[in-house]
Amino acid sequence: IMGVKVIIEQKNPKGLKNYARTFQTKLKQLLSASGDLVRNEAIQSITSGSKSGVTYKKYNPKRTHTSSARGEAPASDTGFLVSNIVKNVKNNGLLVEVESKASYSQFLEFGTQNMKPRPFMFPALEKNKPRIRRLQKRLKGKA
Repeated sequence: IMGVKVIIEQKNPKGLKNYARTFQTKLKQLLSASGDLVRNEAIQSITSGSKSGVTYKKYNPKRTHTSSARGEAPASDTGFLVSNIVKNVKNNGLLVEVESKASYSQFLEFGTQNMKPRPFMFPALEKNKPRIRRLQKRLKGKA
């Protein structure tokens, strides 16, 4: 059995290692900043702006609440949803996830048989794609 083996070796890797380390640091910063953009937008979409759904009274504690209409981001009531939107940094900073950990998040995002969607995560990503792409281009320009 014959084979082919290709070996690529850098004789003086110090400059390459420094470059790779700098690039990786910048990439981690870009990913973290991108996660922050998406998380902050998801939270802002829930907490700001008036909602145009049904207004009703709630008890314990007693309050009036206006829900979101279909297609709008959810309306904040207790703050639980917002407090459970988190950014997770994994793989030594090379993977960033933005997650809504509230048990009912998927029902809001995608809807149910009885409720139309109130998306907040996917629109947050879509709104920030242009900014994230600009950050990527800046990183490429420094590479």
